[in-house]
Amino acid sequence: MSLKTKFAFAAQTDTGRVRDHNEDAIAFNQDTAMFVLADGMGGYNAGEVASGIAVKTVYDLTTEACNREKRYDRHADSGLMRQTTVLRDAISRANKIIHQTAHSQESCHGMGTTIVAGMFCDNRLSVAHVGDSRLYRVRNKKLERITLDHSLLQELIDRGFYSRQEAERSTNKNYVTRALGVDVTVDVEIQEIQVEPLDIFLLCSDGLSDMVDDEEIHLTISTFSASLQTVAEQLVKLGNDHGGKDNISVVLVQVLEPFPAKIGLLSMLKKLFRR
Repeated sequence: MSLKTKFAFAAQTDTGRVRDHNEDAIAFNQDTAMFVLADGMGGYNAGEVASGIAVKTVYDLTTEACNREKRYDRHADSGLMRQTTVLRDAISRANKIIHQTAHSQESCHGMGTTIVAGMFCDNRLSVAHVGDSRLYRVRNKKLERITLDHSLLQELIDRGFYSRQEAERSTNKNYVTRALGVDVTVDVEIQEIQVEPLDIFLLCSDGLSDMVDDEEIHLTISTFSASLQTVAEQLVKLGNDHGGKDNISVVLVQVLEPFPAKIGLLSMLKKLFRR
């Protein structure tokens, strides 16, 4: 079953005002309700290679997994496609490809990328991330950050050395403690959250979150929420208006209606025998 009618999607990416090329990569698949964003780093154009590999690998492997589930009619019986496992495995595979490429091609030495991705299924969202690209949610007019950065600054906040307000003014925002491609294996943080109709989710690279504070992000989403594409364009414009020191990328998803999982034959039989 396609989930295309259950969600509205929009996306925008921009080089910014300082960089000469864009090392961010974004994608979404409306049929499988998957969205992903990566922010590359390292070497001339190598960051672009890393983020491109990450996004393509996650897109391809999650699509393949969803198609396989459809063929075997396992929507509910296989644990809602075990989407958290699908995401983790896809990101781990991307990490291996990036690591191998970085060590086999001189022009790619030292490259890596952050990543944040999500898959919707059965009124839930599975989220996977590595690094400091973020996922936010707006629900009932309240903005909430769903992911916590894998960064030195976040660790200092967690240990009480910085308040969130002090962190906003810090100049050390870009030291990530996890990234794809750095090591043979990577620790992918996974979480699963309940979803409600009208929820709006925002993926963004640090080109937005470093330039624009959460309050302004929230105000922009609230002001232009009648058009997700307008929200995306306005957020990128804000990032550029505030200096545009890095590439700026956003992906937005709004939940239009509930999307419960299809009940498979095995689940139906189990219910009958329990009676």
